[in-house]
Amino acid sequence: MTVIELMLEELQQEAKTTRKMLSRVPVDKFDWKPHPKSMSLKSLATHIAELPAWITLALNTDELDFESSPYRPTPVGTNNELMELHETSLASAINGLQATNEQTLDKPWTLRMGSKILSSSTKLDTIRMSQSQTIHHRAQLGVYLRLLDIPIPGSYGPSADEAF
Repeated sequence: MTVIELMLEELQQEAKTTRKMLSRVPVDKFDWKPHPKSMSLKSLATHIAELPAWITLALNTDELDFESSPYRPTPVGTNNELMELHETSLASAINGLQATNEQTLDKPWTLRMGSKILSSSTKLDTIRMSQSQTIHHRAQLGVYLRLLDIPIPGSYGPSADEAF
């Protein structure tokens, strides 16, 4: 298997778990947050739904400058819109990976805030980071759902809420 084939397989496998988690996000709790410093449930879920698009961004650009292009979350008002956002982001990532080549993955990609470099790595490492971010934030979402007493779906096996 090529690196791209492995990335596509992992992306599609992780998307199954992400779908299960996002499908449980209750719209009536969109503004809820477990702590004043935490993101709201809506912000966290939207960020998770958008993260696959970072793969497309990494493949099609050489950098992102938050100073000149500040992050603006995609507005969602329903769980269906949240799920559609994830599917659109995922399709974009899959299409981007299928259309690229291994040499592209070795090219540099930079995340900056004006002149301050936040990270600089290869496009491959940036794509891996976006996958790690999805998994990390999905785990946060699991904590949010648990605190809201919403049953947690299994990720890599059954959860405590699922029968064996």
